[in-house]
Amino acid sequence: MGRDYFPPVPPEGRQRPTRGDVVLAVVATAVEVLAYVMPVPAGAAAGGPAITPSRVTVAGVLLIATLVVPLLVRRRSPAPALGAVLAVQLASNLGIAADPGRPMTHSFGAAVTVALYTVARYCGPRAVAWGAAACVPVQFVRDAGSPEPFAMTATIDVVITAAVVAVGLGVRQWKQQLDINRELLADRAVAEERRRIARELHDVVAHHVTTMYLMSGGARATLDRDPDTAREALLSLERSGRTALGEMRQLLGVLRGTDAPEEASSAPQPGVDDIDRLIADSTAAGLPVELHVTGRARPLPTTVGLTLHRVVQEALTNTRKHAGPARATVRLAYLPDRVTVEVTDDGVGDARAPGGSGRGGGYGLLGMRERVALHDGSLSTGGRAEGGFAVTATVPLPADAHEGADEKDRTTTR
Repeated sequence: MGRDYFPPVPPEGRQRPTRGDVVLAVVATAVEVLAYVMPVPAGAAAGGPAITPSRVTVAGVLLIATLVVPLLVRRRSPAPALGAVLAVQLASNLGIAADPGRPMTHSFGAAVTVALYTVARYCGPRAVAWGAAACVPVQFVRDAGSPEPFAMTATIDVVITAAVVAVGLGVRQWKQQLDINRELLADRAVAEERRRIARELHDVVAHHVTTMYLMSGGARATLDRDPDTAREALLSLERSGRTALGEMRQLLGVLRGTDAPEEASSAPQPGVDDIDRLIADSTAAGLPVELHVTGRARPLPTTVGLTLHRVVQEALTNTRKHAGPARATVRLAYLPDRVTVEVTDDGVGDARAPGGSGRGGGYGLLGMRERVALHDGSLSTGGRAEGGFAVTATVPLPADAHEGADEKDRTTTR
């Protein structure tokens, strides 16, 4: 037993005994008082000597009743509480042993058990060793006045002492492992939240900054010869910047991590209904996009809608960045038990380069895979045989979202 394995444990910061501590102290003291008032000699069952009430003194009862005091403070001061309990136990044992007319029975005191367990639970190895060593001779004093064989009772005392210490140390280690597991779960939750925020930041920044960059370039190129087109591009640029600021404000509110209310309520998270806006932004940025909706459109869980929205957003952003002159198509299909979204284009870009891992093969595709995987869905990406690139995401729906999904499918092109 070393300090590395059983370091001292703070007594849980309790300055006052709890209700459970009070109940345990009273019960243990009551057991000790009853053992003093009504002992059962070994020979009583076979007609041995009876114990007369005159052998029980008020002073003895009051002395044993004082055990409740150290038991009440055992969590805050485990070692002093055990010392006080052993002192009272020794005094009562000596008083009883000095009375030849009062036979004793072997028993391991309830108060000693509770106090020794507390020391093993909260104190360091040295205090535990000294406490266990002190309990044994105190019990031997009681054993000396017992009609039972001393060797047997002494062995039982040693075994019980070791068992109480073992239980206390076992509970200590179990609690420490629970604390470690709790910290690991908290760290994992923080890491997951950081990854989620990183995905959101990537999607917001990559999409809107790319759109704003392309729009500003188009406005600059047409400013002299077509002011109206340039004005429309600038208006779209302003709308995209405003949307980006709104979404960034939501993420920064999460990062601040305070409980203070926001001055203005945050806008709801984007979903499949906002895919039209993504397509409008992409078209304004120079990438023509068509939207085909198949099946009966119905409300989706917020997280599922956000996932599909981010997949389309990232796919269109990658197309604008890597595909060169191209056209894109978004197909959204509502199926009975799942929703699929497919984004295809007819461009070339870096996806067709030798050794290329796929269009936008950095954090964008990784973020899409993580989002879809959170919903037990699947994501496939890669070049198309007829040219271009395809991103397909399938997200299963919960059972309560299937209602009405068996109606006849329809196709919409936007």
